[in-house]
Amino acid sequence: MYLNSSEATKPKRHRSLPGFESYVSGIPCRIDVTYYFEQKPLGPTCDSDWDCHGYTEISFDVLDRNGRDAPWLTRKMSLADKERIESEICHQHGAH
Repeated sequence: MYLNSSEATKPKRHRSLPGFESYVSGIPCRIDVTYYFEQKPLGPTCDSDWDCHGYTEISFDVLDRNGRDAPWLTRKMSLADKERIESEICHQHGAH
């Protein structure tokens, strides 16, 4: 399949999981979860230490309250905001 330059540089958004209301730097926003994967621990016989202990992969977009992309708000996100939002996502989807 051939992609023109604008398609190649701009990934298409797909919603794999429901989004939720949150805040970044005290500003209300919407979090759109675009990817979530939880690898449960598989035990000491695994080839990878990551698979042995388990891990979680998360990707999300920050949107304004009207559901539009908010790159300005993403830039304001602190490490504490990011960790809290990832924790909220894990809590909603059963990761511990």
